[in-house]
Amino acid sequence: MSNETGRFPAFSLSPVPEPVPGVAPPELFQGIYGMPAFVTVESADLAASTEFWTRGLGFFDFFSLPGQIVHLRRWAFQDVLLVPEREPGTAGGATGVTVSFSCVLDQVESAVKACEALRPGCTSGPAKTPWNTVDVEVRTPEGVRVIMTAARPYDPDPDGEQARNLRAMGIEAPEA
Repeated sequence: MSNETGRFPAFSLSPVPEPVPGVAPPELFQGIYGMPAFVTVESADLAASTEFWTRGLGFFDFFSLPGQIVHLRRWAFQDVLLVPEREPGTAGGATGVTVSFSCVLDQVESAVKACEALRPGCTSGPAKTPWNTVDVEVRTPEGVRVIMTAARPYDPDPDGEQARNLRAMGIEAPEA
């Protein structure tokens, strides 16, 4: 069913689970597909970057060619390609790049702990947002700003904080 804009519900395409307390995250996705979008990150040290992204952010090494490319993945459609820096000394600074990855609420604190164990001081948050998520910001060794974002369960109270925040953004809160 589409509306006048042609938009329609397509939640069945997404691996992101419904935000309910205790929901399990999807399994790491092992399938092969044409990637509709991906992030390429230059690294001065592919091994160190791979360790941070895998142990800290929960990705796995899907495919790699030593010294050339590391294809990392979490859930379906969450792909990152680590490649050697093109110009020596340019990776590792503030890149101005921000990328967000969905997670579930139960993964937020573990991501903070894992990233801080690998690179103390690299996280800020978690913080609640007006659009009903809990976000943690992580700075990777390459200087990429990664936001791990988890949807909060919706509180149907029409006078509650979530409904007020949505109305303030011009969105009518869904009814219970």
